[in-house]
Amino acid sequence: MVNKKEVLEAKVVANRVLDLLDDVEKQLKSAKSWGVVDLLGGGFLSSVIKHSKIDKAESLFRKVHRELVQLQKELGDINLSLDDSSFRIRDFDRFLDIVFDNVISDWMTQSRVNESLREVERLRYEIQQVFETLGKLEKEV
Repeated sequence: MVNKKEVLEAKVVANRVLDLLDDVEKQLKSAKSWGVVDLLGGGFLSSVIKHSKIDKAESLFRKVHRELVQLQKELGDINLSLDDSSFRIRDFDRFLDIVFDNVISDWMTQSRVNESLREVERLRYEIQQVFETLGKLEKEV
């Protein structure tokens, strides 16, 4: 039988994941904006700033992963699960983009940022679904 304390613990972790995803999205959108500047000929400085934003997003992704592990544990306590196996930040070839700063490498990085943004949105949707399920369970117990 599911108890209310376990449901609330899972909701707290799910909420932390959602907050972190908001932060990741903010960094990726900023990287995307700097990527546009880079594509328009922004040069070395815009590449460095863009990759600084990507680095922050990667760091936040690692926190998201740790929270997802915790959420999986909390959900296991109430016989629910979350499939986070397909969620990972795309590998960015920073060296290629900064040293060989050209339209092709900038475009490739921009594509990877866009893929990561789509992954954030997919995961946010999944976590929101879990959060709604937890809300329903909370009302039942």
